[in-house]
Amino acid sequence: MEIKQPYLLFLGDVPDALAAKTATGIVDWRKDWCAGQLRLPGCAADTGLPDLSIDEAKKQGVKTMIVGAVNAGGKLPEHWITSVIEALEAGFDVATGLHVRLSSIPAIKEAAEKNGCKLFDVRFNDISFETGKGTKRSGKRILAVGTDCSVGKKYTALAMDKAMNDRGYKSSFCATGQTGVFISGRGVALDAVIADFISGAAEWISPAVDDDQWQIIEGQGSLFHPSFAGVTLGLLHGSQPDGFIVCHEPTRKTMRGVPAKLPTIQQVIDLTVQCGSLTNPDIRCVGIAVNTSALEEGEAKAYLAKLSEEHGGLPATDPVRFGMENIVDQVATEFGAP
Repeated sequence: MEIKQPYLLFLGDVPDALAAKTATGIVDWRKDWCAGQLRLPGCAADTGLPDLSIDEAKKQGVKTMIVGAVNAGGKLPEHWITSVIEALEAGFDVATGLHVRLSSIPAIKEAAEKNGCKLFDVRFNDISFETGKGTKRSGKRILAVGTDCSVGKKYTALAMDKAMNDRGYKSSFCATGQTGVFISGRGVALDAVIADFISGAAEWISPAVDDDQWQIIEGQGSLFHPSFAGVTLGLLHGSQPDGFIVCHEPTRKTMRGVPAKLPTIQQVIDLTVQCGSLTNPDIRCVGIAVNTSALEEGEAKAYLAKLSEEHGGLPATDPVRFGMENIVDQVATEFGAP
């Protein structure tokens, strides 16, 4: 799969920033690939890129429009189809991470064929995965887990991979969601894999490597989320993490999209160790990553210090705001320096 740049990021008319997290993630990690954003009236998300019309984007040399917004169920709303067709009429390829194939919509398929454009459905793949085997494989792995979905697991994994490489470790990022695939160019959207093969797909994403090679694996969902725990558990078993980082957003009272109460960080640590020990008995928590964007800097630092004290000295940080150096220090203590 080769998706041509530059990108035009389509945000539709999503109601909040989290619903545009695919576009935001691409901008945060691959901004130089992006020319601008296209928003419909009422859109409450903003990546900070210039707002462009289809015609303006064409003049700037855009090659691909990426649908960078999501909704419950990963569907393409009817009123977004017109924008997709306009992009195809302008000669753009179109890529999405939605659960619906673009080619399954007759008007989109016809427009793509008429204009010689490609349709990329990143959530789908043509690989036949094996079932997970649980056999210990070489290399070392760190998995991002969460108290909820959409709490920063992708950002934590990307920031940890960068920090590990900066420190001299041999490290690579393993994408398990559509945004991660757009950013890394390789991976599998695990929530589109048939349930029996999720752990096998996780093994494929993070295969055997040299003993000194680290794989930093993007997390999905939460073991405590009623909607997504099945994907989370399969990823945990298949990735066989040596270490994991708990990701948290401190202002939430309930799980995103459902009325279920949020678990504590300690509950996540305990259940992750209990479940993860099935395929790696030596699994351990190496740190806590918190999205502190809703807190003032002093308040954020005090909160992180309190979390560290409450959890036996485990390092706690905001990956975007304060970096991952203290968690890399913990990895060096637990597993040795590079």
